[in-house]
Amino acid sequence: MADQTLNAEGLNCPLPIIKAKKALKGLETGQVLEVRTTDPGSIADFAAFCSQTGNELLSSNTEGNIYLFEIKKS
Repeated sequence: MADQTLNAEGLNCPLPIIKAKKALKGLETGQVLEVRTTDPGSIADFAAFCSQTGNELLSSNTEGNIYLFEIKKS
């Protein structure tokens, strides 16, 4: 279960990443951010973002045209 949800639907790269980075700053270590986006490029973007920042990508799923990511703040 996510501690916070970020709705980035309708936004294109790099806005979902920028908004997720800002949202993660407001979370405590170990808390989880759920990000919802409609940008197909976000699949690769969030994998790279988590790899570069050290945050853990807990899940990456698709529901119709919505891409869902759960990121655990490290």
